[in-house]
Amino acid sequence: MTERPHLCLLGDATSPHIQRWAREMQNRGWRVSLVTARPTPIKGVDQHVLRPVRRSVQWLLRAGAARRAIAALAPDIVHAHYTTSYGYLGARAGRHPLVMTAWGSDLLVTPHTNPWMRWLTGWTLRRADLITGDSQSLVDAAQGFRPAAPVHCIHWGVELARFAPVPWRDKPGFEIVSLRSWEPNYNVPTIIDAVAQLHAHRPDLPVHLHLLGGGSMEDVLRAQVAARGLQDRVSFHGRQDDAGMARVLARCKVSVSVPTQDATSVSVLESMACGLAVVATQLQANAQWLEPHWLVPERSSDALAQALAVLAQDGSTAEATGQRNATLIQQQGDRQQQMDRMDTLYRELYGARALGPQKN
Repeated sequence: MTERPHLCLLGDATSPHIQRWAREMQNRGWRVSLVTARPTPIKGVDQHVLRPVRRSVQWLLRAGAARRAIAALAPDIVHAHYTTSYGYLGARAGRHPLVMTAWGSDLLVTPHTNPWMRWLTGWTLRRADLITGDSQSLVDAAQGFRPAAPVHCIHWGVELARFAPVPWRDKPGFEIVSLRSWEPNYNVPTIIDAVAQLHAHRPDLPVHLHLLGGGSMEDVLRAQVAARGLQDRVSFHGRQDDAGMARVLARCKVSVSVPTQDATSVSVLESMACGLAVVATQLQANAQWLEPHWLVPERSSDALAQALAVLAQDGSTAEATGQRNATLIQQQGDRQQQMDRMDTLYRELYGARALGPQKN
């Protein structure tokens, strides 16, 4: 029996994205291991756990342990997720082929904080044999560092069997969902303010906001909801698994995602797959998927409230927008197709791994 090729991932085991990636590659015949600073069990995945990282500078101190773990695993391919943390560890490990996946702020925000981080990000990317990002904005950002490696747009995709439309007539009232984390970048207070405006102008409208995601701003958000008198109009669900998210999405007509910085958001794609109208920030990654009139400036509760009002007043427009979104994801957002593309890229590297010397 032929031995399965060995893929070593570097990333947070606690991340649903890493968990899904590992499962998808196991299903395609890869043996998967993981080097992580944030462990949690993943079925069939051998994990090598690094000491916890509580400050960004501590990634620099984990390079030796990561290098030893990767050497002990002796994988056929190393794939580091998130350039400025695990990507750095992968670059320092010196084992090839090395794949890096940018997630968003690691290329769109962090390199611009100071010249040192920009230099380090470029140094890291130039040690990769293949780079991926889930939006054109990330592809462009990676190419701006002039890496020798090819850069491909591979997005996370949607599990279409789980995230699918339900009949519009079965959706009660005018319910809105936010799937984004309760952290500053995601501007959840803007969403609450917009719903407050909508409720003030249309007190007869059965509007309800569902907040999923969880995060450090929970107390602030609950206080804001209370101050705006929205306690019976907002539900705090916190973090949910895929099944829990699908249940809430099935009730809702609109999904809102208004971060300051973002690449292609899985939550936006999942909302689209469920046939929801989506209102999002004017970002390049969102413009790849959404019509321009559903894109709003960041932190503009007025613009967001106006977009929500249009969807609330014209149910046929909201339903048609949701149908358009679901069709687009069926055509271009299937996770299986995206992971098949990644598997092909892996196997091209795997087949060529012995043809050249190892990089340093």
